[in-house]
Amino acid sequence: MPNRLADRATVWAFRAGWRVVRLLPARVAYAAFDRAADVTHRRDGRSVQRLRSNYARVRPELSPAELETVVREGMRSYLRYWCDAFRLPDLTQQVLHETVRVVGDQGVRDSLREGRGAVMFLGHLGNWDLAGAWSTHELAPVTTVAERLRPEEVYEAFVAFRERLGMRILPLTGGPPAMPELVRALRAGGFVPLLADRDLTDQGVTVTFCGREARMAPGPAALAVATGAPLHPVSVHYERRHGPGGTGSGYDVVVTFHEQVPVPETGRTRDKAAAMTQSCAAALEAAVVRHTADWHMMQRVFAEDVR
Repeated sequence: MPNRLADRATVWAFRAGWRVVRLLPARVAYAAFDRAADVTHRRDGRSVQRLRSNYARVRPELSPAELETVVREGMRSYLRYWCDAFRLPDLTQQVLHETVRVVGDQGVRDSLREGRGAVMFLGHLGNWDLAGAWSTHELAPVTTVAERLRPEEVYEAFVAFRERLGMRILPLTGGPPAMPELVRALRAGGFVPLLADRDLTDQGVTVTFCGREARMAPGPAALAVATGAPLHPVSVHYERRHGPGGTGSGYDVVVTFHEQVPVPETGRTRDKAAAMTQSCAAALEAAVVRHTADWHMMQRVFAEDVR
């Protein structure tokens, strides 16, 4: 019974968020989420502690006071993601265009124009949902995979939300295998971004990330090997907006397409995918160090934390 009550409360909270936050003036909504982030930071629950631990791993040079400042900003960035998400269904294509600044997208555009498709290795950085909505309008329809959340109603609500934005969502578990559908999407010239900076299955590979061993998902690299579609690491971060416009948060979303990761000429498929995943991890490493507060990693990702 307690679990069922907690699930019902979670469903109610998400539904209320989608309804109420969209009715508030933008500045009021974002200010309220900032305050909620500060309260969450002060309470120092498990998620905040894990965020602090991960930040300490990637930024060992920070003093305790400096680290705590980044953790507080990390919670604000994470809650900004949620405020964006609740308000995203009301954003017009024009506002999306004005909100997102893109770096290094020419290679991806060329591949899509040639009908080769493109696969992206994303980290839990910035607002990937807003970036996905932008990509669907500006590049090509997005096909991706979503982790199945609890309770089921919240997962279904998120799938419906993302599908209303124009994305096609495949379940990570509890449905047909996603890989064949992703292969078909890429061979049809589609755009497949996948969150891959932590391993959600037992198929992950060990990479070196910020000088430490971490487990990441080889799926994006395996897709690139299987289909010939180019693989690009992608990082997303917030930057301060000067002047009105965009989502109303006062921030732009910056989507950076890093250099294409080549497929090794020799080796078994899994070895190729592992080497490419390491290259992706190295590209994201620089983004995480530079924009640490926008890395919303509240789960164990480093090998020393999961042993």
